[in-house]
Amino acid sequence: MGQFIDINCDMGEGFGPYVLGNDEQMLPFITSANVACGFHAGDPLTIYRTVALCAKNHVAVGAHPGYPDRQGFGRRVLACSEDELYTDLLYQIGAMVAFCRSLGITLHHVKPHGALYNLAVRDAEVAHTFCRAARSIHPELPVYVPPGSCLHEEAEIMGLSIALEAFADRAYNPDGTLVDRRQRGAVIHNPAEVAERVLRMVTMGKVRAIDGTDIDLQPDTICVHGDTPGAVAICQAIAEKLVANGVRARTPIFTHEGDAMID
Repeated sequence: MGQFIDINCDMGEGFGPYVLGNDEQMLPFITSANVACGFHAGDPLTIYRTVALCAKNHVAVGAHPGYPDRQGFGRRVLACSEDELYTDLLYQIGAMVAFCRSLGITLHHVKPHGALYNLAVRDAEVAHTFCRAARSIHPELPVYVPPGSCLHEEAEIMGLSIALEAFADRAYNPDGTLVDRRQRGAVIHNPAEVAERVLRMVTMGKVRAIDGTDIDLQPDTICVHGDTPGAVAICQAIAEKLVANGVRARTPIFTHEGDAMID
């Protein structure tokens, strides 16, 4: 029996007439999508069209909530109370549940976006609030989490299903965190290099950090950023490299009894 891995991508990040990313071109190469919920990007029509595209291509749909920060694309931490963050998350995830239901599919998972993701990695209170909101929507709603993070720990404490996530096109620090996007070399653009990194993550459980050391990593899902220049070529290179080495792409299978998805 061969190995399996989920390939996920952030999608639906345009707004009105503005298009970001190459969603339609990426869909043949991925198995799950993280769809913007309208706060950092997206709008109702964009969300609907993106979810419909995913359904047509048999790609699992996840909610991708973030801070209400269009100008900064959700990459700035906004000061807010615990209750404000909790209700903002309920609003966004709940909307995605409704869009999925309207198209006859289930919400597969939830994953925080941008600054919210990075803060939930290291801030236990933010991670707790995120997981509390997810659990309020469904007691076993799967969460995509970076291994060893506060978000990983809180999701396990609350009994949520989890998929451990790694990033195909982002450089890692020696401590397993992502290199700040403002630092040179934080984003990797060479398709062959990215594909080789992903294969090594999946088959060897290792990734090379920016200082040349190896980090242990056992991902269930690999994220490819759709707004990275050349993202389609990167995703195609990953797919071809994995197939050539006997690795098949599929959505994560969660171990909780019953259906952990939202219907």
